[in-house]
Amino acid sequence: MSTVPTRFQTVARIGDVTEGAGIPVEVEGRAIALIMDNGQYYAIDDHCPHQGAPLCDGMVGEKTVTCTWHGWRFSLEDGRWLDSPRIRIGTYPVRVEGDEIQVAVN
Repeated sequence: MSTVPTRFQTVARIGDVTEGAGIPVEVEGRAIALIMDNGQYYAIDDHCPHQGAPLCDGMVGEKTVTCTWHGWRFSLEDGRWLDSPRIRIGTYPVRVEGDEIQVAVN
């Protein structure tokens, strides 16, 4: 059984994302919200599955992001919708190398 190596891509630099906020980034054609909460970076799908609102604009706190359109809340750690864990959005590994913030989608 072979594993595909994880390929991280630089999407931002330290200082581009402020505490409690997110920015839209793209990795391999995928729209991703890069979010900082309590000093930790998270990468999640940037579209709420309800009606497509950008989650990079959501309200951030306590390892969650809340969609500004209709209040759907998602875990930044595992992407689950907090009102029904059967629904999830994608989450992606994030690392910091020097001043570069990198995300992998594979």
